[in-house]
Amino acid sequence: MADEEVEVEKKSKGPLIKMILLVLGLILVLVGTVIGTLFVSGAFDRKPDELMAEKLKEIEAKLEAQQAEKDAANCKPDKEGKGCEDGPQKVAKESPELKRFESSYMELEKNLLANVTGSRKVMSVNLGLMTFYDDRVFKNVKKHEMALRSVALDIMRQTTEADISKPEFRKELAAKIRDGLNALLTKYEDFGGIEEVYFTQFVVQ
Repeated sequence: MADEEVEVEKKSKGPLIKMILLVLGLILVLVGTVIGTLFVSGAFDRKPDELMAEKLKEIEAKLEAQQAEKDAANCKPDKEGKGCEDGPQKVAKESPELKRFESSYMELEKNLLANVTGSRKVMSVNLGLMTFYDDRVFKNVKKHEMALRSVALDIMRQTTEADISKPEFRKELAAKIRDGLNALLTKYEDFGGIEEVYFTQFVVQ
């Protein structure tokens, strides 16, 4: 009876032992394959410092490629259109166009008085000026105020009685005066800067 139990135990353990041996064999084959691959690739011959240096080279190469893309995107073609400009270009004269600020206003001190062409009527106005740029614009206005007043008066004298009756007359006159003032400032200071001209007082009588 005892012999029969031993034989049954041997028979039941036989397939399990074979399975374990088979799994161990597969594991050994896989380990051997990995180790062999590493040997062939020379991984065991490399020192940690060499591996770190190689990684650093890869990172540097990626960073250089990214910087090259940024430079290409920010490239401003030169005058010949063949390459990029090398840094800041020479500026003939510093001007307020380099900075923009909040709206600033000033009013010419004295009113302007001009006859209406072909009429006995007289036009009297006070001018207010607005700029987005810094105080250099108004410094230039004060510097050339006499000449600017003369320009504005010449434009006003071209007004006819028919012009006064137009709905957009005041708006058109303000635009003409603005353009005339900017033209004179540009002539003497290389920059105008007057964005709008307003009439703080406007009388025709």
